[in-house]
Amino acid sequence: MSDGTLGGRRVLVVEDEYMLAEELSAELANVGAVVLGPVGDLADATALIQAEQDIDVAVLDANLGGEMVFPAADLLIERGVPIVFTTGYDASIIPGRFSGVARCEKPVSIDKVIQAIHQARRD
Repeated sequence: MSDGTLGGRRVLVVEDEYMLAEELSAELANVGAVVLGPVGDLADATALIQAEQDIDVAVLDANLGGEMVFPAADLLIERGVPIVFTTGYDASIIPGRFSGVARCEKPVSIDKVIQAIHQARRD
């Protein structure tokens, strides 16, 4: 699956900036992903994670309007769902328990996000 397509993979998008969320969602859909969300805050992300039984991978903005996404990331990891962080901040904001998680710096490139998704999933 490392050909750049996401072939029906169910990708959760958590991003608080509306235009970025819409653009990322559209670009992921263009390469075959089934986009879950996007959602823009921790409460909605948590609710969607709890409601959706089938999430293949998640792309998570680290900072959601001043609230960190890490509780949602913990829920996903507990379920074995690979995650990718997107952030405009440096790596120091990411807690050590997520040291092995891919991080894409904003502004994000869809190619880098897809590559990070494949690496996270080990496709």
